[in-house]
Amino acid sequence: MSPSHFEDHSADVSPRLVDPNGTEDEQQLEAALRPKKLADFPGQPRVREQLSLVIEAARRRATPPDHILFSGPPGLGKTSLAMIVASELEAPIRITSGPAIQHAGDLAAILSSLNEGEVLFLDEIHRMARPAEEMLYLAMEDFRVDVIVGKGPGATAIPLELPRFTVVGATTRAGLLPAPLRDRFGFTGHLDYYDAADLADILARNADLLGVPATREGITEIAGRSRGTPRIANRLLRRVRDYAQVHGRHVVDLTSARAALELFDVDDDGLDRLDRAVLEALCRRFGGGPVGLSTLAVAVGEEPDTVETVAEPYLVREGYMIRTPRGRAASPRAWTHLGLRPPDGHFTETFQRDTDDGGGRFTG
Repeated sequence: MSPSHFEDHSADVSPRLVDPNGTEDEQQLEAALRPKKLADFPGQPRVREQLSLVIEAARRRATPPDHILFSGPPGLGKTSLAMIVASELEAPIRITSGPAIQHAGDLAAILSSLNEGEVLFLDEIHRMARPAEEMLYLAMEDFRVDVIVGKGPGATAIPLELPRFTVVGATTRAGLLPAPLRDRFGFTGHLDYYDAADLADILARNADLLGVPATREGITEIAGRSRGTPRIANRLLRRVRDYAQVHGRHVVDLTSARAALELFDVDDDGLDRLDRAVLEALCRRFGGGPVGLSTLAVAVGEEPDTVETVAEPYLVREGYMIRTPRGRAASPRAWTHLGLRPPDGHFTETFQRDTDDGGGRFTG
């Protein structure tokens, strides 16, 4: 990371005030922080290299590129990359989402208004209604839609030719995409979690854009607790900025970062209140598990979907939780993180039960 990203505030902790009257809402702020060019997009080197090739080849042919699908967990930059695709192609972009398209007519109205070379961004594309999906198959492959006029036996399908355009889809659950739809994307890029160094670069850039003075130590502390996710990192940066402003430090340094993150229940490993509640329930109430998802959700006072989609992916990825055929179980790391000692023989017994069921390993 370049030292120029940071300012030295060891002697003067208030070189400039953070503006206390910011009126930008969260969405406008996220949009302002998004990079506009692929060269400015941090991290994801493999996806950037592949996407650059796709875009450059399309530019040289003077034709729209193949349809593009971005997959990966929330907050890693799928929407930003869609915007970058349109920017690099110097093409307009139409933005919608799968949940907003519940009827084939909704999609037909969008498709029929597209211009040559336009980018259609479909966020959460796996949540699109099935009739709209089937219409999208034809539009992506043959660049036409069949508009149904009339009802019953007298209904007539009128083919409507479409200009060549590029669909950019984004999904957090690629496995839910039907194979016929997935196969129509010429390029699929999977985004992985970021390492702490890339997140620090992102935070340093965004601190400059927000006019927030920051030290290397403060930025590094936030990056290390951001769960490998830029969206979380940016949110924590804003909260540390708020803390520094209110407490008169006016700089995101190590002291402000640690104090603010403690106040907002983000521990050294990036676990928040919900994460720790899940681990506490597993270890203290259920003896380390296995325990069913619904029971675990009731124990922490949350909906099962919240536990499964918000807390569980990170806990499993970082080795705090194990998904078994019998339910969720705490790993050795979970007990250690809580400062607890697991019952004697707990892990051997849990593993043996799954072996007896024919699994032979922890699965989920």
